[in-house]
Amino acid sequence: MINENKIKIFLVDDDALFLKSLEIEFNQNTDFVVETYPTGEKCIENLNHSPDLVILDFQLDGIVIGAMNGLQTLDKIKELNSNIPVIMLSSQDKIEVAVQCMHHKAFDYVVKSETAFLRLEKIISTIFKYQKLEKELQWYMDRM
Repeated sequence: MINENKIKIFLVDDDALFLKSLEIEFNQNTDFVVETYPTGEKCIENLNHSPDLVILDFQLDGIVIGAMNGLQTLDKIKELNSNIPVIMLSSQDKIEVAVQCMHHKAFDYVVKSETAFLRLEKIISTIFKYQKLEKELQWYMDRM
């Protein structure tokens, strides 16, 4: 049985090899519950599983012709639940792509590389520290 208190992350990428390697990294190095999806549509269909975080590929066009791309998926996630932090992944190391992701309300942008997992770990840690601070601030504000 899955522990309800564990952090749940969705990994969404159409590159099966990269998706599997990222899943293995998370399963070996974290205590997170990991769900993987090859398309944005599958991710959206399963948002009722209540992920704490989504790591989403920018392209998402390698499996299904006409499938949602990463930005469309990001927009849909934010439309359904604006509180889910989304980290965008891409093999493109272009500032324009990163800026575009941030305009669509991504929390951060990571270039796919051999150091992507380490960068993701740091960003995830930052996200949860930020959420903890927000909760504490709200607690104090509610008492004023």
